[in-house]
Amino acid sequence: MRREGKTSKLTYAVIGRRLEGQQGSVHINLCNSSCELQTNPERTCKYKPLIQRYILHVYLLFSYLYISSVNTGVMSSLKEVCAGLPLDPLPPNRGRDPSIPHAPVRTPNLTPAEERLALRNALRYFPPNLHATLATEFAQELRQYGHIYMYRFYPTLRMRAYPIDQYPCRTRQAASIMLMIMNNLDPAVAQFPQELVTYGGNGQVFSNWAQFWLVFHYLSTMTEEQTLVMYSGHPLGLFPSLPSSPRCVITNGMVIPNYSSREEYEKMFAMGITMYGQMTAGSYCYIGPQGIVHGTMLTVLNAGRRYLGSGDLRGRVFVTSGLGGMSGAQAKAAVIAGCVGVIAEVDEAPLKKRHEQGWLMEITSDLSHCIQRIREARKAKMALSLGYHGNIVDLWECLYQEYKKTGELLVDLGSDQTSLHNPFSGGYYPVQLAFRQANQLMNTDPERFKTLVHESLRRQVAAINKLSDAGMFFWDYGNAFLLEAQRAGAEVEKKGGGATEFKYPSYVQHIMGDIFSLGFGPFRWVCTSGDPADLAETDAIATAVLEEISSTVTEQVRQQYNDNICWIREAGKHKMVVGSQARILYSDQRGRVSIALAINQAIAKGRVSAPVVISRDHHDVSGTDSPFRETSNVYDGSAFCADMAVQNFVGDAFRGATWVALHNGGGVGWGEVINGGFGLVLDGSEDAGQRAKLMLNWDVSNGVSIFICVFIYIHLLYCYI
Repeated sequence: MRREGKTSKLTYAVIGRRLEGQQGSVHINLCNSSCELQTNPERTCKYKPLIQRYILHVYLLFSYLYISSVNTGVMSSLKEVCAGLPLDPLPPNRGRDPSIPHAPVRTPNLTPAEERLALRNALRYFPPNLHATLATEFAQELRQYGHIYMYRFYPTLRMRAYPIDQYPCRTRQAASIMLMIMNNLDPAVAQFPQELVTYGGNGQVFSNWAQFWLVFHYLSTMTEEQTLVMYSGHPLGLFPSLPSSPRCVITNGMVIPNYSSREEYEKMFAMGITMYGQMTAGSYCYIGPQGIVHGTMLTVLNAGRRYLGSGDLRGRVFVTSGLGGMSGAQAKAAVIAGCVGVIAEVDEAPLKKRHEQGWLMEITSDLSHCIQRIREARKAKMALSLGYHGNIVDLWECLYQEYKKTGELLVDLGSDQTSLHNPFSGGYYPVQLAFRQANQLMNTDPERFKTLVHESLRRQVAAINKLSDAGMFFWDYGNAFLLEAQRAGAEVEKKGGGATEFKYPSYVQHIMGDIFSLGFGPFRWVCTSGDPADLAETDAIATAVLEEISSTVTEQVRQQYNDNICWIREAGKHKMVVGSQARILYSDQRGRVSIALAINQAIAKGRVSAPVVISRDHHDVSGTDSPFRETSNVYDGSAFCADMAVQNFVGDAFRGATWVALHNGGGVGWGEVINGGFGLVLDGSEDAGQRAKLMLNWDVSNGVSIFICVFIYIHLLYCYI
């Protein structure tokens, strides 16, 4: 951070940095009011002027960042949450809340030196007079849970998306980011809220709660000529920028490729230096399971059209697994698609959560009863979501035994949504162990647990293969199921297949890839007023826009528009909103731009009462380079390249996005994918409309151009072979 010449006016975040030189080493800890200097006593430290400048910044930092909370120590309002870390007095350490689900214990296998480094990195957010108090509990958290979450600083304020006008900010752009962050951490939305995990088992919003407090303080003071820079959950600080610049730039997990392994990640995360943001967890754009409900519904409908010859799925059975974070959407999606959805889940908590939400119609832990209900629902051609409380491997094997015994194939379509991007830390539970046993073993004997996971995957694939031979259609849902099964030694190889091909296709390769190629992808918006009336109005706007466009397009495109028009009309009836007042649909470039401009006009005219944030899933036409999912249908050899996602992130940033994010990992797993996303605030202004038009056109056309180039390449290849 050494600067030459005139120093710009900056707000520095809390960081520690060691400067090495011939004269010795200087440890600069901006949290401390002093500098720890270790030099050769016979020489003069050449860093003295730099140290003096840092001490000045420390003084400014304390007066700027660490504003004491109210004397009662109760964190009860948004104003207090935005006031900075509560340090005088410290809030009581309540530990983990036993009434909510918690992330599995992590096993980073740190050396003693790495443990000390993790502790120092955690303490850098606090002044030295608190280190003695906090060091003991942080060290205990690290030993007990494998990470320092800082449970003491979990806010007592109810975490949810409050109406935008309630956030004490100088700009509505910053308030919109706050709203989106709080939605990601809402216990009704987040998978493990106290561990700051939104979905996917390890999709973090931040690495610890100190980061949350600091980010909210920065956002509350931000002007429209500043940008907040986020390094894997760590707020580097506010820096001068232009009004047209993003208000926040986020990178998560940007690790040098040769060190981007699963093992290195566990260590780096435990040390507090990197973070797995999944996709929309670390980019603050998750809208609850509604997003994946819609995507899953479209996938199941189009799977029926491709494999079964019809989009009418009455009496058809879809078997899959997972009801936790994003996978929790499968039950609702199956019912909307009109089929019988049977979803296995080993953890009782998400089963109950989805049942209480009304997304899961029935629950059973008896396989015989499960088979009976499948038969009854098939015969009656009723839409049913049935949760099986047990292991998916047992369910697959039972279905095969029924087929073998009776000759009746009870499943038409199959997939899997266990979090296999994270197979050894709670993302997949082997069939040989009960749920609690598995949670214990993954912590006490990770190698044995890994062996059991591989054995379980081989059994699961064996049963799927037999049912597939009998006529079931199975696809990989982009959760690294086939990739991890291959690594486990299961029979998933495709003879003569390429590097991204397996015995079964990914849902991109066979089902959704053609839709992506047309520019259709998960476009979404959030009404920051929190008013359901605003959501209803934007639904009506989007429906009218799509209906108008659909009369001018090809039959293939019209079918996609019609699916989405039907989705919007049915969304209210199916109670899709969990958390913020949000909606998602799949649209192409023309539809996205037209909807955004129409909503912006409605805000200007007062038909919508407050700004609307538009966004998308990173899983989109241009947002993600993932050779085993989003780009698995790219066959020119570039599926393992990440230019598209990086260019999208950069292009969105200078075309008007309010915030942008670029991540390592997401969906398929750490080191397997690069992906990015954005948020853009529509406030009814002409400027917002221009930003939306520029940015959305680029955000879609970047990926469509890639698919067109690949199509031409493949066409020419076949012409000349």
